[in-house]
Parts: sequence; C-alpha cells; structure tokens
Amino acid sequence: MALLHPSRDQLRIDSVLSALGNPTRLAVVRVLDSGGEYNCTGVLKVLGITAKSTMTHHWRVLRESGVIRQTPSGREFLLELRRSDLDARYPGLLDTVLAGARADEDAEAGERV
Repeated sequence: MALLHPSRDQLRIDSVLSALGNPTRLAVVRVLDSGGEYNCTGVLKVLGITAKSTMTHHWRVLRESGVIRQTPSGREFLLELRRSDLDARYPGLLDTVLAGARADEDAEAGERV
C-alpha cells in the first residue's frame, strides 16, 4: 500500500497547524518527539489509548500534513516525527508548539492541586 507523504517543499503551514491543533494528534507528536520510531501499538500504549479505530484517522492527518512518516513494518506501521523537515520548512515552530503544550499541561496540573 502506497502512503502519501508530502515532500518538504509540499508542506503547508495550515495543514501542519491543523494537524497539531488536535489534542490527540499533539499527544502523538509529543511521544514521537522523544526520538526514534514507534509502532502504532507502542504509541497507543504510551498514551493509554485502547480504541485503535479512531487512530487511523489521526495517523492519516498527521502523515498527509507531513508531520509524521509511516513506514510499513510487517503487519503494522512504524511512525517517525519528520522533525528535520518541519524544522527546515518552519524553523522553531515545532519547538514552540511543544513548549506551549508542556506549559498548558503544567498549568492544568497546578489547577488540580
């Protein structure tokens, strides 16, 4: 099965921001930002998600926006953050979005205390 992965030059800011604007997809990106490749099941375990059915949509949005790369590996796909492409196309964007996500998480944790 051929998967759509836009080239670096085909990345568009509106698609990238739309993909990162969803809490589930942003959580996936945060996991993948730790480096390396994860299989889909591994990401779901880290996030504590048991329903795989809705994740297919999230994988597609992330892949087609150019945020992740999916590579077939047996019966699953390996997921990798396209950090170098995103950093080259939009310097500092990913770092800023991830820092904002951490700040929001810290603020929410402080409100619960």
